[in-house]
Amino acid sequence: MPLGLGRRKKASPLVENEEAEPIRGGLNVPGMEGLDGGVAGEAAGSDGLPPPPNNMRPRLIFHTQLAHGSPTGRIEGFSNVRELYAKIGEAFGIPASEVMFCTLNTHKVDMDKLLGGQIGLEDFIFAHIKGQKKEIEIFKGEDALGLTITDNGAGYAFIKRIREGSIIHQIQVINVGDMIESINGHRLIGCRHYEVAKMLKELPKGKMFTIKLVEPLKAFDMIGQRSSGSRSGSGVQLGTGRGTLRLRSKGPATVEELPSAFEEKAIEKVDDLLESYMGIRDSELAATMVELGKDKKNPDEFAEALDETLGDFAFPDEFVFDVWGAIGDAKCTTLLFSCFSTHLGARADCPVTQRGR
Repeated sequence: MPLGLGRRKKASPLVENEEAEPIRGGLNVPGMEGLDGGVAGEAAGSDGLPPPPNNMRPRLIFHTQLAHGSPTGRIEGFSNVRELYAKIGEAFGIPASEVMFCTLNTHKVDMDKLLGGQIGLEDFIFAHIKGQKKEIEIFKGEDALGLTITDNGAGYAFIKRIREGSIIHQIQVINVGDMIESINGHRLIGCRHYEVAKMLKELPKGKMFTIKLVEPLKAFDMIGQRSSGSRSGSGVQLGTGRGTLRLRSKGPATVEELPSAFEEKAIEKVDDLLESYMGIRDSELAATMVELGKDKKNPDEFAEALDETLGDFAFPDEFVFDVWGAIGDAKCTTLLFSCFSTHLGARADCPVTQRGR
């Protein structure tokens, strides 16, 4: 649906209704030049901003363990996902490139607890590191493979969800949490989630393809488990702390208040739309879109803000309009709930109360 004449024309969307998602890979994350040297790669190079000086970084200490089992380590002084992985590597004497992803407050491969762009100030971080490698030949007998892809913000794309009854669901050796190393010999280290989803979507139907995966190293009580992954939006990862540390791809990390009820609802709705339109789930991207849209007066202003900040995604107009509507719906839902929970709708600004007068 056209949003007006003021919006710049964009190319067609990178991925149309197929498989992908970050954990917080960050938006236009700069400086990733290949994980073999210990620093993750990124598809679109950009110099970005230099890391903030140590005296500007939040002095927060987090407890961490390796998910398959280890003593407890203490880490601090990180401002983004790459720095977090480097600190974890230092704490346990392993290369940062061994860290595939992190979960909060559970050692299990639980996609609902995936570490994103925010960490609760009292969250316990579990790092999942590389385990067994596997190579599988798959016949693509349908248009969709049934995968939802995410990335870790540091150059690794991995499986976040497997749809029941799909082609991949029938292959028992492929699991949620498996990192996608290559497809048909094309190395994917450093690629973003939407790029991997696009490649999977464009594989020709009716032909075989080869995929190389790396599964996370598992503890004994995790061996043999298989999950289809989260069926709903992962939402914003929050702990029991009174605030969150927000990791940013550019600039220093900041300590922020917990998201409001409106923001949580809106982020969930936008994350659902990302999966519907692009085959990805990305709570941090959704949070950025909500932040850009919550104060805008109309969809044209919102579209311009998206173009300026997230132009590389080339969101189609129909998607932007639906996101604008989802943000508005979240505002209305939150306001109505607040009205009914405060003296049974007696608030003066409640539309239900005003309608009854």
